Amino acid sequence: MPVVVPRWEWRTFGQHLGAAEAVLAAREPDQVHDSDELYLLAPGRSSSGRGTVVKVRDELMDVKRLHDVSPDGLQRWAPERKSPFPLTHDDALAVLEALGVEGAGLPVRDAHSLPGLLDALAATAPDVLVVEVHKERRRYTLDGCPAELTHVRTSHGSTRTIAVEHADPDLVRATVRALGLGHRANTSYPRGLEALLGPRPGRFAVIDVGTNSVKLHVGERHADGTWTTVLDRADITRLGDGLRETGRLRPEPVARTVDAITRMADEARTLGAVEIAAVGTAGMRIAPNAADVVDAVAQRAGVVLQVISGEEEARLAYRAATAELPLAGRQVVFDTGGGSSQFTFGTAGRVDERFSVEVGAVRFTERFGLDSVVGRDVLDDALAAIAADLGRLDGRPVPDSVVAMGGAVTNLAAVRHGLSSYDPDVVQGTVLDRAEIDRQIELYRTSGPEERRAIVGLQPARAEVILAGACIVRSVLDRLGADALTVSDRGLRYGVRAEAFG
Repeated sequence: MPVVVPRWEWRTFGQHLGAAEAVLAAREPDQVHDSDELYLLAPGRSSSGRGTVVKVRDELMDVKRLHDVSPDGLQRWAPERKSPFPLTHDDALAVLEALGVEGAGLPVRDAHSLPGLLDALAATAPDVLVVEVHKERRRYTLDGCPAELTHVRTSHGSTRTIAVEHADPDLVRATVRALGLGHRANTSYPRGLEALLGPRPGRFAVIDVGTNSVKLHVGERHADGTWTTVLDRADITRLGDGLRETGRLRPEPVARTVDAITRMADEARTLGAVEIAAVGTAGMRIAPNAADVVDAVAQRAGVVLQVISGEEEARLAYRAATAELPLAGRQVVFDTGGGSSQFTFGTAGRVDERFSVEVGAVRFTERFGLDSVVGRDVLDDALAAIAADLGRLDGRPVPDSVVAMGGAVTNLAAVRHGLSSYDPDVVQGTVLDRAEIDRQIELYRTSGPEERRAIVGLQPARAEVILAGACIVRSVLDRLGADALTVSDRGLRYGVRAEAFG
């Protein structure tokens, strides 16, 4: 076999691959090719434990082995053998070894046909799955990097996959980011097929890097496809501190944030998370030096941090909210954070419109000095400025339901219930009406930072930004003509979890 340079590979699976499909559809493919292949899967061993891909293609026994994994999860694979049938006995033993199967039960023969090999596997290793796969591939080149969109069909169902590969790992990373896929898990072909055969149990983590806080979610997926929460927590790192004045992310907030992400990634792995998806939102979208954070997180935490668009953030938040709450009629889901707010309008689970506006608690706290006691005139000026920036909400029918998520509304709900210890199940589904929001606005307006920190239910690190957050929530209700909202504790990280891990 000719010498082949191992390539770094990245791959994702799913029926809907977001903006990446539009990017590729706008290009003429370099090549279109169909193939029929036979994958041999030893669940729990083939894709993750042993690091091998074993398949039959073009009447060749094809074995690839994983040579290396980068700190941020890229995989470097290389062909180990491509042997024509019938196989020699040594080749057949090598196939069994690649599958993690003892070769003692393999009949000693000079030649092994494909049917004979499959019969031997059925007798000695009945857990090995034989999956017939039809692939419809479209190959592209994006700025010198090969990418492939494939429709995968099996008797168990169909899916789609996008793969990016090159000998230069930095080029692979750049191409994955350009396709808007960095928040998705890097998934090998065997693992993707195993997921198609049925839900893959295990623990998975999501890290949500916002302008004000970093959130970690670790969930466990069960064999029936349901999830339970293992851990859900947040650190206030104020990544966007000073961003409005300087136009850049400052070194101290960056260091705090990277430290928090690194701790969270370590914690997730200690809890048994096999994959981690991480996304960055508003503060990183607007900062010209956001790549410094991405690079530092990759080096220190071994995590690919994908900076997602405001529209993508809104879509994922809507997906999380509508999956967890019983909603009917015209719906508005909004997620307000430190640097921006995302809005998604839908009906009966269908997204009709989504957009993001630069209305965030950190921005208005800094602009109007809302981190301490303020007069009524300052509050009125802040409310007027927020309302002006929410002009895209004007002139719409009053929605049947409004769902809000983000640190501001979950803290408002926790204060409403007087939670000395945060309980996500109590916060989830809480209804906040105008009267309760106005009560809390007045409470925060007349309290300094230390007094706010003493309020039962309020996360102390949010004391400086809670007044601005409450004003944003109140202004959204005003603009929409709604009297109340329902709080969703299942924020962006739950949408990312569903997108990345099913």
